[in-house]
Amino acid sequence: MTSREPETAASPKFAPDTLVVETGRPPRTDGASVNPPIDLSSTFVSTGDIDASPYAYARFDTPAWSPFEEALGSLEHSALPGLVFGSGLAAISAVISLVPAGGTLVIPTHSYQGALASAEQIAHRQGFDLVTVDIADTEAVIAALDEASTRTAAADAAAASAGEGRVGSESGLGMLWIESPTNPMLEVADVPALTTAARDRGFLVTVDNTFATPLLQTPLDLGADIVVHSVTKYLAGHSDVVLGAALTSSVELRERLHTERSMRGAIAGPFEVWLALRGLRTLAVRLDRAQANAQAIAERLTAHAGVVETRYPGLLDDPGHARASEQMSGFGAIIAFTVDTAEKATAIAEAVRLWTPATSLGGVESLIERRRRHPSEPVTVPEGLIRLSVGIENLEDLWADLEAALG
Repeated sequence: MTSREPETAASPKFAPDTLVVETGRPPRTDGASVNPPIDLSSTFVSTGDIDASPYAYARFDTPAWSPFEEALGSLEHSALPGLVFGSGLAAISAVISLVPAGGTLVIPTHSYQGALASAEQIAHRQGFDLVTVDIADTEAVIAALDEASTRTAAADAAAASAGEGRVGSESGLGMLWIESPTNPMLEVADVPALTTAARDRGFLVTVDNTFATPLLQTPLDLGADIVVHSVTKYLAGHSDVVLGAALTSSVELRERLHTERSMRGAIAGPFEVWLALRGLRTLAVRLDRAQANAQAIAERLTAHAGVVETRYPGLLDDPGHARASEQMSGFGAIIAFTVDTAEKATAIAEAVRLWTPATSLGGVESLIERRRRHPSEPVTVPEGLIRLSVGIENLEDLWADLEAALG
């Protein structure tokens, strides 16, 4: 009998495209299942000290989550298992809740709109400042961090002179939130430079790695404290679950995020997590095909007379190409292109027959959407911007359908 040896963050034995297949499986013993079972129990046998029991009640932890959390931890090079949440926004909100009262959250102007809306609500409730920045402008981001540091130091000095202390000051000055590439503008941040600058100034750093996935970018290796994912997207990959995840190599941060998940009830169903793990197994082959399609489509869009601008980090003249080449092992499968007007963009989305007009991304099917149809999308996103989530269909079929719609 043999058993699979667990991967370690320091020295993974296998390449990432092997890990997605092999990690998070049961011990390799005679007669054992190849796949982990779906554990549907809500409670577990437990006597004596409840903290000594590995499982007690499924709102806190359950073996239904463990294989996926272990797999994601291995892929993101975390020293600890990940934490799965009931949605990507639940994971995002739990992380944003770590920003202390009196601190500052610095977040990209072009972020996932749910993250921006959640940040505004939590900032109002917890009493911290919210600052939006062009995350691709490294100097502007550092200036925002310096301004936040100065503002917080002045507030702390005033509170100290009044005999008061800032609530949550042990959490540092706040948090820098990074999306790279951003949604939907596909700006690429200088992640190593920004993480160094933020941590030197006492800020936590969180990176939303949904677009890149751990196969293309591992932010913990680039200096981030926390990584978040919408598991709904590429990790699960089949547009059939709503899940999120957060990862960190800090025991203290993981415990705080675990408490947020448990006490807010932001938990995931066993069957959904099992589906996500099954979807994860094909991430490498799905992403390879989708990326190849995206590269070809982006190149053809740049040459199309009806397209004003195409953004895709894989294009040699894209503003984010050099950074993406240094930080990432691929360019992903999201394209943003702009046409003259909102009306034209809407007409294109309605004219396609193979592409599906829908929100979301990262599934095997190709999706198309005019982003400014969402009232909450930032006004700096062009009215005629169309976001493509390129899937794994035949390239020529996809292009023929899109080209006809453009016409």
